[in-house]
Amino acid sequence: MSDGALTVLDGSHLRAVDLSLPDSDVTLTGAHVLDLADSKASSSLFGLTLPQGLKSSALKRLNVQDDDVFRQAELDRHQALKLAGDYIAAIADELKDDPIVISILDGNTIRLFLEDEDDFAMLAENLFTDLDAEDVGKLNKSVIQSALLHMGVEMGVPPVSEFPPLSDILTKHGAYGEEELGQAQFAELLQSILQELAEALAKKNVVLIQNIKLVNGSKLRKLLADEKQINSVIEKILQGKKDGLGSAEVIRSYLEKNELELGLPPSEGNEPAAILYDLVFTELEQDKSALKEGEDNFGNLVKKILEKLTEQLEANPVFHDTEH
Repeated sequence: MSDGALTVLDGSHLRAVDLSLPDSDVTLTGAHVLDLADSKASSSLFGLTLPQGLKSSALKRLNVQDDDVFRQAELDRHQALKLAGDYIAAIADELKDDPIVISILDGNTIRLFLEDEDDFAMLAENLFTDLDAEDVGKLNKSVIQSALLHMGVEMGVPPVSEFPPLSDILTKHGAYGEEELGQAQFAELLQSILQELAEALAKKNVVLIQNIKLVNGSKLRKLLADEKQINSVIEKILQGKKDGLGSAEVIRSYLEKNELELGLPPSEGNEPAAILYDLVFTELEQDKSALKEGEDNFGNLVKKILEKLTEQLEANPVFHDTEH
């Protein structure tokens, strides 16, 4: 799988996990089974270490009241298999509702740069120019670390903290030294380090969770299915209705102010989300019957808008950066 690209973990990778238990006479406890299930889930998710929040949410779906008692409980093989299956299914359901976006760094992107002499020459030149802030034409060897940071995950380079072998590669090539390099020497050193890094990543991939969320309509679908919650939303929108504003304007204003809470992508600075809103509300304006006044009609209008937004998000999920 090409690094730099994004991979969405939405639970689908876990639907066919092998749930066989090891042949052993050892008494199985809840803790043993959860550890085994975590390992199997991780293997199916490209080796990702499961976030603690994801595991805790999955246990909540199983109605676990006392975590310690649950982990210490002894289980026969039938109970253990059922627990493992239910737990992995709960993780899959949690990912379906709140997908995780990852990058898999396997050296492919780095190799692409190295295989194209022109692309690599331009990359090295740009990095050297950016790092040579005083324009003296020389850089210390140690600056190569900053060059790798500049390249970053988008270009297939993991942080040293996530891939300790990179530190060994840098040490091997003297990249912690103070020797000064010209542009050609800098490019040669960078090339050697990147070649070894690509080889190391091919042997052991790095999987990184990105600060990106995928909004796929799952939360909206749950809202629409909960009559109490949807009626509460309708009531709040009605309370904010002002003279001079049409129903569609009032509803859109409320949705945009409460996007994340409702399960909608933020529209500010997010072109796909803005297009989503425009598409749904433009279609609504063309349906004159939907805009009839009256409290009952208003509630139906809110539901209709949310249903259309849900359908669009299910067909075309929208990414958004959680850092902005």
